[in-house]
Parts: sequence; C-alpha cells; structure tokens
Amino acid sequence: MATTKAITLRSYLLLLYVMVSVRVSTCSSSEAMSSCSQTPYPLVCTSIMKRSASTVIPQYYLEDNDDQDDTTTSTNPFHFRSSAIQATMQRAVHTHKLASSMNSLGSTAWADCLELCDQTISHLNRSILLGSISTEDAQTWLSAAMANEQTCLDGFNEVPLDHSTAAASSNINPFPVTTNMSEMISNLLAINKASKTNSGSRGGNRRLLAVKEFPRWVSAADRKLLQSSSSAVKANIVVAQDGSGDYKTISAAVAASNKLRSTGSSNSIRFVIHVKAGVYKENVQISKSMKNLMIIGDGIDKTIVTGSKNVIDGSTTFRSATFAVTGEGFIARGMTFENTAGPEKHQAVALRSGSDLSVFYECSFKGYQDTLYAHSLRQLYRNCDIYGTVDFIFGDAAAVFQNCNIYVRKPLSQQKNTVTAQGRKDPNENTGFSFHDSAVAAASDLQPVQGSFRTYLGRPWKEYSRTVFMKTSLGGLIDPAGWLEWDGDFALSTLYYGEYMNSGAGAGTSGRVKWPGFHVITDASEAAKFTVKNFLSGDNWIPSTGIPYTSGL
Repeated sequence: MATTKAITLRSYLLLLYVMVSVRVSTCSSSEAMSSCSQTPYPLVCTSIMKRSASTVIPQYYLEDNDDQDDTTTSTNPFHFRSSAIQATMQRAVHTHKLASSMNSLGSTAWADCLELCDQTISHLNRSILLGSISTEDAQTWLSAAMANEQTCLDGFNEVPLDHSTAAASSNINPFPVTTNMSEMISNLLAINKASKTNSGSRGGNRRLLAVKEFPRWVSAADRKLLQSSSSAVKANIVVAQDGSGDYKTISAAVAASNKLRSTGSSNSIRFVIHVKAGVYKENVQISKSMKNLMIIGDGIDKTIVTGSKNVIDGSTTFRSATFAVTGEGFIARGMTFENTAGPEKHQAVALRSGSDLSVFYECSFKGYQDTLYAHSLRQLYRNCDIYGTVDFIFGDAAAVFQNCNIYVRKPLSQQKNTVTAQGRKDPNENTGFSFHDSAVAAASDLQPVQGSFRTYLGRPWKEYSRTVFMKTSLGGLIDPAGWLEWDGDFALSTLYYGEYMNSGAGAGTSGRVKWPGFHVITDASEAAKFTVKNFLSGDNWIPSTGIPYTSGL
C-alpha cells in the first residue's frame, strides 16, 4: 500500500477532467433539499438534486441481478435515496467513458480506473432498489464503491504519467468541478444508513466478525467441498503441469470455465477447478462476471501460483497482484499465493480480492510489503498462513481472519514491520479487519534478528481505519506501543483499533498508544458487539446448518 504522495499537476488535471459536472436526472423536491442538509456534503447533495436533464444511463451499463428487479430507476421521481444513487451512477458512467478514452494512452493507472469504474457501476446498480435488497448489502456495495474511488486515485500517486499521457493532459482544459465521486459516495453511505435506521431494520453499523466456522453464504455443498480431500473432489476442470489434466495453466482453465458457463452453465452453480501440485508462474485474473468459482489445490506449499510484479518496475499496487479476483462467491482451498519481488521492490501483492462473500480456507499468502490486498466487500480467511513485512494485510474489505498464522518476515534495514493497514475512508463504511483465535509470530528469517526491528499490529492508511485483535496470540516481536502512526496525528482520533483478551509475550497493553481511537476492550458488552450473536444474528440460522460455532464471548 503506497505511501501518500502529492498528486502531480498533470495527474490532477487528468482527474479534474474525469470529474467534470454531469447533468443528472434526480428529484428536486423541497423534501429532498431538506434531506440533503443531513448528509456529510450538503452542498454537493443539493447541487446534484437541483439538476434535471435528459441524461439516461445506456442500457449496456445496466445489469440484471438475481436479487432485485430489472429496472434501475425509481418509479417515484422524488425518491431521495434512489435519485442520489442514480445521480452518482451517471457520474460513474461518465467517468468510465473518459477512463476508456484515456486508457488508450497506455497508463497503468488509467487501466485500473477503467476496471474500478466498471465495478462501481455494478455496485451502484445493485444498490439502487431498496425494496428487494437489504440495506446492509447496499452499505457493503457502497463501501466497495468508496474503496474503488480511492484505489483509482492512489494509482496516479504510484505510477508517473508516461510521455504520451502527459502530452494529452497538457491539452486538457478542465471543466469547473462542482462535485466529486468520493463526496457523492460518502453522501450515499449516510443516506443508505439513514434508510436502514428509518425502516427499523436490524443491525445499525456493521461490526467486525468473529465467526467460528463458515458463514451463512457458504452452502452445505460448498462446506463439503472445503472439508473433503482434493482427490475426492469431482472437479469441472483439472489443471496439471505434466499434461495429465485438462489444461497446464490456471489462466487457461479460468478462461475455459468462463467460456463454458457463458454458453449454458449458470453462474449460480458452483464451478470447481482442481489445480494439482506444482509451481505455476503466472498472473491470474478472475473478473466480476465469473461468479461462484472455486479453486482447490493439493495443499499449502504444494500448489503454488507465483509472480513478481511490483511498483518499482512500473505496476500499480492494484495491478501487481499475482492472483486477483473480483467475481462474487469465490472460494480457494489448499493454495499458496506468492509474490517473489522481494522487500526491495516495495509494494508487491500476492493476492488481491474484491470478491464479495469469498472464502480462503487453508491457504498461504507469501510476500513482503503489501502481501494480501483485502480490497473490498466481505471476505473470510480461515486456517490460513500470511507472511510479510510492511502493511502486509491491507485494503478496505470487511474481512475476518480466524485460526490464521500471521508470520512477520525480516524487512529491509531501517524499516518497521506493520501487520495491517486497513483503509476505511468514511465513517459509514461497514468495513474493517477482525483477527480472532489467530497468532502473530516471527517468521524464520526474522527470529534471529527480532530485536533489531520493531513490529506493530497496524497503522492507519485511511482516516477511519478499523482493526480488532481478539483472543489472538501476540508474540514478543510486537512493540509495546502496539500500533504505529501513519503521518503525525493523522487519523488517531477517528480510527478504531481494539484488543480483547489476547495472549502471549506481546499482548500486554500497559505500554500501548494513548490515541483517542485505540481501545483496550475490557467491557463484555463492548466486546459482544463483535460476536456472531450480535453482529450476524447467528443464533437464528447457524444451528440449522450443523456447523459448530461460538455465539458469544
């Protein structure tokens, strides 16, 4: 995850060009104007709500969703929430068009923005009708839209503009900017949260998970697949380097699965790819259209997918991932994901996940800086091993790490190790990291020199960074302060960092930071906010699955 840098003037001009004013079809009632006063950015809200125009979102940007009606606009022109989402969606569509035209110039950052805009359009499209989806789901998708916006901007800080892009930007005469996507999405998060409260639905703010076994989105059939041996799995496609399978590379198998499903098989049906033992040197991409895909390896350090992309050699952090997945419902088991760029190459991602309702079970993630990019949406990591140095578990997902081993490696000279850098940008995002029944320890290369390097549980990448360690073994490598500043007093009063009933030589809290946002959780009622019972209403549905779990503390 990149260190914050000033955006270059040319990059800024390009971003201004993208974020031009768009005429949108929204409500203009006095009620809507009054509602705008309750948003974080009332002037932005009022501006877009006052606009009326003939702009219509092209049909090819809209998607059919199983969980909502086909229409994407409210039948009530004064429906405040739908109008606000419609306005933001039109801005996203316009941004996508501009990113598409600029992408031809060859900038990696523009390619990132193009992909991220496409995902944001999908998230907004799914969120627009409240009647057929839960407000909690909508809050998750809107949180992901915020993460996408920030990732797009971060890319321009990491990769300097090439000569052709710079030349094009010098000819741009930016339109006046009256709003931007971040502010619009922030308003949507507040509006959607208010609609949840007003409707009397359960929940309130999403809290961090502390599940004991697989969550509700893992079906009985998927649980059976996760818990059976790889030899017993009946896979749709087999990958083997020795030619004994259907394909020799994972990428070829993924492409074949996409083609097979587009010609008949439904995306709602689990599609299984078995990757036999071997070292697969490739960069794998699983797009948002490829839902319910499952990849099963022969075990940690037996089935390995490896790459070495990194920011020093010209990639963005987002694009450096050896394995990247955005398709909903992705499951991986018995795999090792690796980036071998090394500590001197800085940001180099082994796995990036923006897959909603995804599970990584008995997998390993190996890298140095930025190993595991839990980018966005809901993710569970169970019985996994994660290796790294600086910010090596980062992103803006709602992610749970349970029964996982976190191994801190030897960093570069003068570097400090930080396990997490959670990227929650807005207080209404329902995102954060929860570590439960896990362990943080020194890897074999750090053990002999552990006293020469400082190691911290995390630092705040974004203003509302949120991370909790609960009932986790913290080794003696953890600095007594526990947590590290990002830049001076940035985010120290707005973050939420918590520790509850941890153990080990590094678990003592007497020397911990005294930040307003740090919490040594001692009150059972406070800790209970992070349990299955109160967060997931788990007692209402988990017993029927037969899966053992811990309901409370």
